[in-house]
Amino acid sequence: MAYLDTEDGGRVYYAHHRAPELPVVLIHGWGMSGDYWASAVEALLADGHGAITVDHRGCGRSDRDFTDMSIDAITRDVTAIVEHCGAPRVALNGWSLGGAVAVAAAGLLGERVAGLVLTCGASPRYVQGEGFAHGGTAEDVLGIGAAITADRPGFFRALAEGASGEGASEAMIGWVERGFIATGPRASDTLAGLATLDQRDLLASFDFPVLSIGGARDSIADPAIAGFAANCARNGTLLTLDTGHSPQLEAPSAYNEAFLDFVRKLA
Repeated sequence: MAYLDTEDGGRVYYAHHRAPELPVVLIHGWGMSGDYWASAVEALLADGHGAITVDHRGCGRSDRDFTDMSIDAITRDVTAIVEHCGAPRVALNGWSLGGAVAVAAAGLLGERVAGLVLTCGASPRYVQGEGFAHGGTAEDVLGIGAAITADRPGFFRALAEGASGEGASEAMIGWVERGFIATGPRASDTLAGLATLDQRDLLASFDFPVLSIGGARDSIADPAIAGFAANCARNGTLLTLDTGHSPQLEAPSAYNEAFLDFVRKLA
């Protein structure tokens, strides 16, 4: 087990799976952990690629008592871990809110980034705004904290059902639900950052390839966001899978095949 000691006195858990080919940094969605990338890690290692997973502040095996739970703070953790692992080049893959972290981390890592994958990513925006008609509203996002306080188990059960996709097994829903329930008490502070997030200019500035993977039946992130992201990027490609919000969990074989095909071309 490995931990990053952060500048503000906490510890962030990460796992560094070493292999000879280009490593991929896998950044999970809100409330989850690196464990939810297990299938993708297995596929990468079998193909000779390394993998680095990170548990966000307040999630998984990372500390729960951080004062700063912002997307920017998580981004700094990710970039510090990449630097600590000594990887000269990496690809980044961000799922859901992790997509916003991945885009921000790519901006900090600069020439180290070989490519970027957005998996049902909450980037370049998650809510509607000027010139962006997709997603929900900032008010909806900012109300999540109160909804969690009012009925934590009920809220997370409904969220787990949405994140697991249509027709998911009870085992899948329960697994995702346990991840949400285990989050720290200030985890909703991280989500609040999506109410004002705007990464359009940053995403458009990248020269490296970007693969935006959307779920056609995604009920958590508007599927149109994935298409917008692909068009926003200079070298973007859209892939739409017949899944909900978690294609790497719902259709791991199809997801891993497409994901690996993209990563191989970066090496």
